[in-house]
Amino acid sequence: MTETPMPDLQTLHECVAAARARLEPRIWDYLVGATETETTLRRNRLALDRIALRPRVLRDVSRIDASRRLFGRDLRLPVMLAPIGGLDAFDPGAGRSVARAAARFGVPMIASSVSTLDLESIAAAAPEGCAIFQLYVRGDDDWIAEVARRAVAAGYTAFCITVDTALYSRRERDIARRFAKPWRANLVGLDAQAALSWRNVAEFKRRHAIPLILKGIATAEDARIACDHGVDALYVSNHGGRQLDHGRGTMDILPEVLETVQGRARVFVDGGFSRGTDIVKAIAMGADAVGIGRLFCYGLAAAGEAGVVRVLEILEDEIRIALGLLGAARLADLDRGHLHLDAPDVATPGVHSAFPLLDGGGG
Repeated sequence: MTETPMPDLQTLHECVAAARARLEPRIWDYLVGATETETTLRRNRLALDRIALRPRVLRDVSRIDASRRLFGRDLRLPVMLAPIGGLDAFDPGAGRSVARAAARFGVPMIASSVSTLDLESIAAAAPEGCAIFQLYVRGDDDWIAEVARRAVAAGYTAFCITVDTALYSRRERDIARRFAKPWRANLVGLDAQAALSWRNVAEFKRRHAIPLILKGIATAEDARIACDHGVDALYVSNHGGRQLDHGRGTMDILPEVLETVQGRARVFVDGGFSRGTDIVKAIAMGADAVGIGRLFCYGLAAAGEAGVVRVLEILEDEIRIALGLLGAARLADLDRGHLHLDAPDVATPGVHSAFPLLDGGGG
């Protein structure tokens, strides 16, 4: 396999532009699109944009530490590479390239069960990394248990079950392109995916010691039930706006989940996070880590493994600058006092509204 040439990428918007230049239109629309009216996608950005930052000054920020410890591993940033299916559409290295990039930089990769590569191959690509396995349930408890056994044997740090896909949505960009995603061909077990319930969660916790993450929590009510079932981490997500149309932005959901959890579980969030200041807002709100999906895929499409690392390097620079200018030398110094809620928004929200230098908005 020939290595993807590394362009000179100095800003995140350049990563987006480089990805679009390399991807054919149907793949680009698969990456940036959402469901039906794409309202949920825009609300993700709106929820972030309505939070302003309140800087404190005259604090010693000569040494800034943006690291975090998670599941017994030290992370360079409080960032996770969210599970994405069909990574081979962006780069031939697919999950292997992403696993290597995550390990090389020092953040977790969440490997998707709808990858074209098996979970063992992805884990073996970077055995020194912190990898989490994400599952779309397509079978009964014994089927889930067998996948969990394989994930533990392969060295995954935690196990993530996606819970917001009881039914697949209508993603109209894909429909308009007549684009059938390879991993959706000949799908089996969709009845099991639709029938997934809290009983399955209880059975998983009874059978397995590996930490359990539920991805797709979107209400305080479900956060409370998850904690009552001993779930180790709640992942606030609306699938990047790709499942339920007219849902809430995840940063509008996060406060009620945190208020309910009260430290009984870790709390993660994703959905429209595109800049370092976005990450800082979530951590100040109380999240333990933030997932990025489309953002790392831009780097992957632009330059493979090296492109993913470059996206993380730029993101790290933005996070460190934001921390320093807020008067926070460490993530632990951040709190809600650094946030001003309900600030007026200044841009029309969209998948690329965080990148105003993109020609025509880039969407």
